[in-house]
Amino acid sequence: MILEFEDLDDQEVELLLKAPILVSILIAGADNEIDKTEIREAVNISKFRQIKARKVLIEYYKEVGQDFEDKLKILLSGYPVEADKRNPMIVSELEKLNDILPKIDKPFTVELYASLKDIAKKIAEASGGILGYMSVGYEESKYMDLKMIKDPSK
Repeated sequence: MILEFEDLDDQEVELLLKAPILVSILIAGADNEIDKTEIREAVNISKFRQIKARKVLIEYYKEVGQDFEDKLKILLSGYPVEADKRNPMIVSELEKLNDILPKIDKPFTVELYASLKDIAKKIAEASGGILGYMSVGYEESKYMDLKMIKDPSK
């Protein structure tokens, strides 16, 4: 178990562990189409973070990264296909982090929040545009800042 999660209940831990997957689904599917490039980027990020995350998040990403693609597909299958129905549900799930993050050490939560925002940005840019211009679509840009999660550094 992740040391920072020892005072949390099982549901809180589960939400924290699926947060990167939720962010991935939210951003990748914001435009109503989750393409293979976005899925591949999410999987690559999860693998990369297991070895290159900030020290405070290494154990977290080792846990999150186990069978990441399978977890993403299973979680995605539980949501509606249409973005206008799926996205509010995911936003609502992510908003629950606002009650959980204050229960955890601040250095961990600050790094986690920054990491989730970075995941959102990388996935939004994954589909790319022409020569990198317009690489983030309008729908992705609405969610990319993860405004539904309060910045724990403030």
